[in-house]
Amino acid sequence: MKKCLLCPRRCGVDREAGRLLSYRKLGYCGETAELRLAFAGIHFGEEPPITGTGGSGTIFVSGCNLGCAFCQNFQISRKGIGRAVSTEEFAEICMALQERGAENINIVTGSHAAPALALGIKAAREQGLSLPVLWNSSGYEGPETLDILKDFVDMYLPDLKTLDQEIATRFFNAPDYPEYAAAAILKMMEYASSGVIIRHLVIPGFLENTRQVLSWFAKNCVDNDNCHGRVLLSLMTQYTPVHVPSPMIRPAIGNAEIKIPSHYVSEDEYEAVLSMLSEFKIDDGFCQELVTGSQWLPDFTRPNPFSSELSIPVWHWR
Repeated sequence: MKKCLLCPRRCGVDREAGRLLSYRKLGYCGETAELRLAFAGIHFGEEPPITGTGGSGTIFVSGCNLGCAFCQNFQISRKGIGRAVSTEEFAEICMALQERGAENINIVTGSHAAPALALGIKAAREQGLSLPVLWNSSGYEGPETLDILKDFVDMYLPDLKTLDQEIATRFFNAPDYPEYAAAAILKMMEYASSGVIIRHLVIPGFLENTRQVLSWFAKNCVDNDNCHGRVLLSLMTQYTPVHVPSPMIRPAIGNAEIKIPSHYVSEDEYEAVLSMLSEFKIDDGFCQELVTGSQWLPDFTRPNPFSSELSIPVWHWR
């Protein structure tokens, strides 16, 4: 953390001293060395093997090293919602989720906080945590991050948002996302003891992007002998044209004026994507039903950011 090179942006800032510096001198993620969390709860909206019968013990980490133009969690990725927790408090949160019947500990978007999270997981194990730990990330990982986590994570849930450099630049403000995400996922497949689920969000109007991702998955993940568990695809259709306000705590990301698709995935697009699954002979995994509307989007200012059907709150930043 004295010279942060955790993610592909390799900002090199001193995050230990970050609290004493102006916002402009923070790294891209906008975070100091402190681990900040926004919410922890029992979540029932994940893929079936992750949700199980008891729900997934999700822990949402504040900050992010990407700049997605349609981020659905922008309150915690951009707006700074959340508060710092100690290693001991993180372990207590994990234990509380276990006591409430969670099937696993599901850490959401924690790449920029990997060292603190590794220490927290270690402390929770020492207190008696027996649940598997899931690493739920954007896929934009540096090799250092994965090396730090390999002894603490059982299963990986990375996104593979795009393999197109132009789309990576336009929508995610990370031109090198394709190369780093692809390499990270292959490394996750080596490290996983309980398998990998690769998530891909269909962007309306950009079906060729999905075709490229499915082609890569078919070539690299189907019947892959390097993975210690199964590799499954999770195709998501919940794209929502969210208006993301300009960031408040880190430098402008350069995509505030980008016109994102203004419509949801259409029935025709959905059918076309299903045809791609057949084309590439991908039949092991999950495909989300067509979802429209924004009523289910989280609001992290509320004690339960999700609907009561989707989530049971256990810890909140306030």
